[in-house]
Amino acid sequence: MSGDNHRVDDPRPSWPAHPGPAHPGRAAPPAPPSRARRLAAPVLTLAAAVAAFAYVGAVDPNEPGHYPPCPLLRLTGILCPGCGGLRSAHAFAHGDLPTALGANAPAVAAYLVLAAFTALWLVRAFRGGPVPRLALRPVHWWAVGAAGLLFSVVRNLPFGSALAP
Repeated sequence: MSGDNHRVDDPRPSWPAHPGPAHPGRAAPPAPPSRARRLAAPVLTLAAAVAAFAYVGAVDPNEPGHYPPCPLLRLTGILCPGCGGLRSAHAFAHGDLPTALGANAPAVAAYLVLAAFTALWLVRAFRGGPVPRLALRPVHWWAVGAAGLLFSVVRNLPFGSALAP
């Protein structure tokens, strides 16, 4: 056994130890995503929203021929919950909040809610926290739907003409 430092009664293997998984049969957990990877989705979402508002801000929906008309309004004369949404977005993009609210107040509320959600998403992605979830219970979704239906009905009645765009 010249030149061999391994003793016969030594229980250790003579080959180098292989660093295997801590629990045989289970793969090691994946490495957490980088900050750039975590920020990609919220930054792209924000960029898309900014681009949409920039386009609507630049191309005035109050001038005919730029956007297709609402099919429900064109066919029936009834204002849908989204009617006035583009005019609202145009006014909002120009910082004219009273006009935006007059064109479609629920749309302005949605802009603000989505802006807050995106800001929270960006902060959590930057810090490495969990992605925020918009997990409403069914009763809340029914309430949102009922509010949209009520808004549609009232804005089409004579006493609700202030809600029409």
